[in-house]
Amino acid sequence: MDIINLFLLVLLALGIVGDNSTVSIAVAILLLFRLLHFDKAFPFLEQYGLQVGIVILPIGVLSPLASGKIKPESILHIFTSWQTILAVAIGILVAYLGGKGASLMMSNPLIVTGILAGTIIGVTIFRGVPVGPLIAAGILAFILQFVPK
Repeated sequence: MDIINLFLLVLLALGIVGDNSTVSIAVAILLLFRLLHFDKAFPFLEQYGLQVGIVILPIGVLSPLASGKIKPESILHIFTSWQTILAVAIGILVAYLGGKGASLMMSNPLIVTGILAGTIIGVTIFRGVPVGPLIAAGILAFILQFVPK
């Protein structure tokens, strides 16, 4: 058996055991592409996959606003308490770190594997929630800027 297929199977198993359907579905699709020899898809996925995912995420986050579930007057109340002001500040920080993480992940694919492994371990062992690989990469990028090369 191909070592990459074996590694993907291990990731699939960890995704299933860790109840991480996002990782499980992604790995299953990639494994299926490999088994069906649909190699033409990989350059496209490598080049545009992260960007497509980054576009889809805000669509999901902004859909309650677009559908009218979030009322305009609710938006005005954002700046009325220290908790919501802090939430805005943390949102800014997370967006900044996400941008740094996206750059790092695109420039160093091995980082993606490490972050994915860490996410799966965090979900499986520590009962975490499988969110934030971009933020994890952003935190790593922030730390790496202080480490001599």
